[in-house]
Amino acid sequence: MTNAALPTAPDTRPRRRNAQAIAPWLFLAPGLLFFLFYVIFPVFQSFNLSLYKWDGLGTPEFVGLKNYRDLGSDRAFEVSLWNNVKWLVLYLLAIPGGLFIALFLNQTVRGIRLYKSLFFFPFVISQVVVGLVFSWFYDPTFGLLNVMLGWVGLGPINVLGDPALVTYGIIVAGLWPQTAYCMILYLTGLNAVDPEQVEAARLDGAKGWRMLWYVILPQLRPATFIAFVVTIIGALRSFDLISIMTNGGPFGSSRVLSFYMFEKALSEYGFRMGYGAAIAVVLFLIMLVFIAYFLWSMYRQERPR
Repeated sequence: MTNAALPTAPDTRPRRRNAQAIAPWLFLAPGLLFFLFYVIFPVFQSFNLSLYKWDGLGTPEFVGLKNYRDLGSDRAFEVSLWNNVKWLVLYLLAIPGGLFIALFLNQTVRGIRLYKSLFFFPFVISQVVVGLVFSWFYDPTFGLLNVMLGWVGLGPINVLGDPALVTYGIIVAGLWPQTAYCMILYLTGLNAVDPEQVEAARLDGAKGWRMLWYVILPQLRPATFIAFVVTIIGALRSFDLISIMTNGGPFGSSRVLSFYMFEKALSEYGFRMGYGAAIAVVLFLIMLVFIAYFLWSMYRQERPR
């Protein structure tokens, strides 16, 4: 009498591998859908809307590229674009500022927790509060700035009322929390710096600027990349500080593209939604060029050779 062959269990490994491959996408699906619906779809909708003349209520009228041609002869758009260039250039000062503050706070000194709290404070308050604080600081009658200028015998200046100074005054206000944000990024990056590389460089005689340039900064590339991207986006969408501190004044001299877009689309009589969308498209393309450049630079540095 022969023994019957025992049945073999079905191989479940392919099914398990499929489940492991699908599981990450199931977790990512809600975020991806949210991103597609609230970010990607509005971008394409803005491109489409910029080709129409529409007040937001009636029937849109297709005008093609007329809104973009009108931008070329719009003096207010030119002023807003130039102010955005100022924001882009000067706002980047937050990156080296945040780096050097992070290097200082990374030391073991007495009272370092108090220093960290003081430098971290601007990051946790809202932009509205920052705008109000600096509006009081710049006030020509009782502001602290003019009080300090009086100590050295200089006359009062009206920073927010002078078309030549107002943009720079708002940029300084924006640099306060942005520097704190870059500082946090670099503090996180410094915690990941390889101490063995630092010790090896110290044994080779590297110190000071040489240590920073050849050993520390190369290991902070990811933090630097994030700081650049976030700072550029912050400079290009600088709306809230301008709205709180000057509302685009005096005489429209402190407008930037994001604020001018709001004025044309939602604040001006007639609600020129298509024209505002054209401004938004220009702003998006400027932002896209900068971010694509930094992504390409990061890819070139990280790819194997």
